[in-house]
Amino acid sequence: MEIILREDIQNLGHKDDIVVVKNGYGRNYLIPKGLAILATTSAKKVHAENKRQRAHKEEKIKNEALEVAKTLEGKSITLGAKASSTGKIFGSVNTIQIAEALTKDGFAVERKNISIKEDAVKELGSYTATVKLHREVKVDISFEVVAE
Repeated sequence: MEIILREDIQNLGHKDDIVVVKNGYGRNYLIPKGLAILATTSAKKVHAENKRQRAHKEEKIKNEALEVAKTLEGKSITLGAKASSTGKIFGSVNTIQIAEALTKDGFAVERKNISIKEDAVKELGSYTATVKLHREVKVDISFEVVAE
């Protein structure tokens, strides 16, 4: 079943992509939730026209994301966490804390657009996270976890 996505869906595609999914997934989940529409020939024509008209706006948004990426390029964040004497953190550091730290520095980034390269940050030290600013613009930032 061919569908046109109305929103970004992780591990499937970005908004306005035409993707092929299994019939049940499209008919029972994506279409009823409003995440996608059926890709008929008329819907594809309307989609192509809308995409052509939006191309200029998308280019502007991408350029803004590239500018933010340049300022974030060498950015380093320090996060404080309660830790034991051996260096283990009570709990873990996650994307929420990184998003809050970036917001304090003046960068409005949603936590769902941040991914930490390591599985779980449970010790003091330096780590790397990837911030997705646009579908084509990603930037790596380093963050250090220190004891409070």
